[in-house]
Amino acid sequence: MAVLNLRPLAGGRILRGSQPFGLDAAGTSNFLEQHGIQAIMDLRSDLERSIVPWLVDSGADGSFPPAGTPSRVGTGAPSRVEVIHNPLDPNAVAGSLQAVETPEDLGELYLGWLRVRPQWVADALRPVAQGRRTLVHCSLGKDRTGVVSAVALMAAGASDEAVVNDYTATTANLPDVLKVMADTWRLHVPSTPVQYFSPDLMILQSPEAAIRHFLVGFAREFGDARAFLNEAGLTAVEVERLRDGS
Repeated sequence: MAVLNLRPLAGGRILRGSQPFGLDAAGTSNFLEQHGIQAIMDLRSDLERSIVPWLVDSGADGSFPPAGTPSRVGTGAPSRVEVIHNPLDPNAVAGSLQAVETPEDLGELYLGWLRVRPQWVADALRPVAQGRRTLVHCSLGKDRTGVVSAVALMAAGASDEAVVNDYTATTANLPDVLKVMADTWRLHVPSTPVQYFSPDLMILQSPEAAIRHFLVGFAREFGDARAFLNEAGLTAVEVERLRDGS
């Protein structure tokens, strides 16, 4: 398989996508080298990472070194890929996934993450701000990845419509991603209820109204994305690099 729901942002400096479904060590090396990825920003919880780990050619257990440790991926890779674990557990920060019933609830959940963990977004974008081509991903590549991507686009000067279009682009990919996700979880956690991955659940959708609610709330509460990231921990130089691509 592969990283699903995959697409570039910010002139290709960011790739956003899902977790690496079914990639063995060789497949991982090929994927990273094919896309020129220099850093992986993994936004998943420890449990999620244990179910779908990143695999490489080296290492006794086939996994990357601990978060933040550079590692050569594959044989003949021209550069070192840094894997950065920057977790956000959606069920433990600013509300519960089970409470999401409307698109507005979903957008409000996203805003809650920024209220409680602004530094989480800054940390997620730091490799990009330092000039590294970075894969940003969570499990589906929809919510946590969507929030980080939205802030990155805003910081780069993108319009609201560009943010909306990027977020809703996930909709077409969701049937395939959800099927693979359900199969993966039921393999590793057989007790997982079938309805846990129902496409009828709002938390598993990417409606336009959710991201528009987020954008309105962000403007009201945080104002400018660059100022938000600066206050959250990125330097002025790093923030400016998100805009100009240098």
